[in-house]
Amino acid sequence: MSDFDRRFARPSAVIDMSVDAGLRAFMLGVYNKLALGLVLSGALAYAFAYTPLASLFYVMEGSQPVGLTMIGMAIRWAPLVVLLAAGFLMRNPTPQSAAAIYWTIVSLIGSSLSVWFMIYQLGSVAQVFFITAAAFGGLSLWGYVTKKDLSGFGSFLIMGLFGIIIASVVNMFVHSSAISFVVSILGVLIFAGLTAYDTQRLKMTYYQLGGNEAAMGVATSYGALSLYLDFINLFQFLMSILGGNRR
Repeated sequence: MSDFDRRFARPSAVIDMSVDAGLRAFMLGVYNKLALGLVLSGALAYAFAYTPLASLFYVMEGSQPVGLTMIGMAIRWAPLVVLLAAGFLMRNPTPQSAAAIYWTIVSLIGSSLSVWFMIYQLGSVAQVFFITAAAFGGLSLWGYVTKKDLSGFGSFLIMGLFGIIIASVVNMFVHSSAISFVVSILGVLIFAGLTAYDTQRLKMTYYQLGGNEAAMGVATSYGALSLYLDFINLFQFLMSILGGNRR
């Protein structure tokens, strides 16, 4: 998950929340990049699921994936490696380097999402995607318009996120369907909250950057990445709960 400004965007004073043309342009840039990232991810997921490239990622039994190949494991963990490397090596990112990180991570995650197309029927995936999009849109809109300071709420959600990560790692060894279900429910709630929190955080970031074009270029890419990760995680947890119609 991007940490770009969990550092910059913590409200410390009352900020004029009135909407202006600059803020609209900034948020539109974030949402446009987010939308293009989701389109790219969907295209890559579909392509890797329905072409012979699937055999590079997955150990197959018939038409069903039962495990990951070495390449598949590398792709699965590569986004985290990219994020950690960027955090350590890019102390002063430029708009170009931030955009490169965004598109690299989107491409890697999109490729790994092919597993959903392989396990579930296309109609089931599409249905959950549109449910996710509707929920995400409403939550992001609320985060944008609310006057309530969500910074403390965000800290609580991030603690919860670490909790479900730990529970997920434990469940890799115990293989409990009950733990998996509880983690999925909590994951939906946590990423629903993070969607609103990250949207407000981006709005605060715009005001705090004070019109610095280069900084806003970086914030657009990192902001789109934060919302992209919120969307993808929300989709995957909802898919675990609602995804019927297995292939």
